[in-house]
Amino acid sequence: MKLSVKHRHFTQSILCTLVLAGLLTACNSSDENTVITDDSTIVIDTSIDNGVSTDGTTDGVLCDYTYSEFNDSDSVGYNSESQWTCADDMRNLVANGIPDHAVGTFPNDGNPNMITEQDITASITLQPVKTDVATELGGPSGPQGYVLNGVKIDASTGGTCDDSGLICDPGMNVGNWNIEALGQSSFDFGTDDNNAHVQPNGEYHYHGMPEGFITLHGGSSNTMTLIAWASDGFPIYARYGYATADDATSTLKVLTGSYQLVTAVSDSRPSTDLYALGTFKQDWEYVEGSGDLDECNGRVGVTPEFPNGIYHYYATDSYPFFQRCVKGEVEAAGQLPPPQ
Repeated sequence: MKLSVKHRHFTQSILCTLVLAGLLTACNSSDENTVITDDSTIVIDTSIDNGVSTDGTTDGVLCDYTYSEFNDSDSVGYNSESQWTCADDMRNLVANGIPDHAVGTFPNDGNPNMITEQDITASITLQPVKTDVATELGGPSGPQGYVLNGVKIDASTGGTCDDSGLICDPGMNVGNWNIEALGQSSFDFGTDDNNAHVQPNGEYHYHGMPEGFITLHGGSSNTMTLIAWASDGFPIYARYGYATADDATSTLKVLTGSYQLVTAVSDSRPSTDLYALGTFKQDWEYVEGSGDLDECNGRVGVTPEFPNGIYHYYATDSYPFFQRCVKGEVEAAGQLPPPQ
């Protein structure tokens, strides 16, 4: 489904809500409808949806996604531009990195950087191939993926502490202990309600659930919401998945990651009296079967867009929030061994 509300895209559930509110006269019509509101004319094209793929590729799913609208948040003041197209077995993104939703205040006490336009281009395969090797992404190795609005996913941070915990830097490598942006209270990375903040070059990016984007697209407990494409080409969904992975008739539930706090704390770790467990990446370990997902926050199963099943990832409310690794083939450093 494509909606043009000052070029804004919404989902079928929002249209149905508008019907109930008496703003629209039909929810399933394939004709364009025009609704006059107090401050704008809404042109609605209900003939296009996310698309469906049944052949093991992602071709045909969201291959013509376009967004262009001014973001009037106090900390933005730019157009949000994002365009996805599919050609020659590749999914191509051209965007300016400006989010399509309200953001927090930047700069702020925990994040001194201003949001600025970026020159973002990416090409992601339409024929992802799942492997048994987990490849770690993030930082210099490249983003874990891109949300449909063109904002990158970079879930880890560059912040570290030394073994004593007395020397820490939220943006530089000063030790072996990698500080988490979310789920801890010792360090303030200035993230907003979208679990995002701004890098020194002005790039807004997500560390966790992009709440404003999900709301904009009608995400709820009644539907699976495709929010992003991982760098290996597999889709990323938000929060909800089928209780039985291969059964689209099963109920939807909040899916959880399979990471737990370590039970044996390293002697070289900064004292837990200084920094509670969960402060550092190394405080978490993958425990197979403890949650719903694998070590890359993914699983094989059916989705609305892929009724025959596909490997796919989830943004979760639990660690790791977004996948830190991918299972598809990518050209990147940082291969992790298969889980034991």
